[in-house]
Amino acid sequence: MKHRPMLSTLFMLNLALCGAAAAAPIAYDIDPNHTYPSFEADHMGVSIWRGKLNKTTGKVLLDNEAGGGTVEVNVDLASIDFGHDQLNQWATGPKFFNTAKFKQARYQAKLVDFVGGAPTRAVGELTLHGVTRPLTLKINSFKCVPHPMLKREMCGADALGTFRRDEFGLDAGKEYGFNMDVTLRIQVEAVRAQ
Repeated sequence: MKHRPMLSTLFMLNLALCGAAAAAPIAYDIDPNHTYPSFEADHMGVSIWRGKLNKTTGKVLLDNEAGGGTVEVNVDLASIDFGHDQLNQWATGPKFFNTAKFKQARYQAKLVDFVGGAPTRAVGELTLHGVTRPLTLKINSFKCVPHPMLKREMCGADALGTFRRDEFGLDAGKEYGFNMDVTLRIQVEAVRAQ
């Protein structure tokens, strides 16, 4: 009879630990073949330059029950693609990204403001050209479905934010009246890690 309280306590502790394990965040690997950060930037107020970055890696941790998670996106800056070879070479050279010194851009954020099990914002920091600054992205869409071929869950999102490139030391064209605002879009898909 004296052992019953001890057994009851151990049983309750075991249940609590099992519940904590069941509610653990789920890890996803970003699919580099279906993830393309893209951007829009002003050209002297007369047109908009658009481009994308073709090589991306990263991870997502998602906890739907707790309404939280994290995301990390790493971008190879040498993969910039304006659809114009000469402009690509200039952008990766010493007058802009200087990819010999700054090879990657990184975005790290917390997923917040969940509605119906889906985050609506990512609040974090962008590291670009050796400078780290706050950047919040609005998540316009977020959905998880079973991947038909991999037989694992995959999630996809479309996120949007704006930053000033001169705050990262990328002020080319500022003296000619270029607007320094850059619109960043991240179309991302991630597959549940094995």
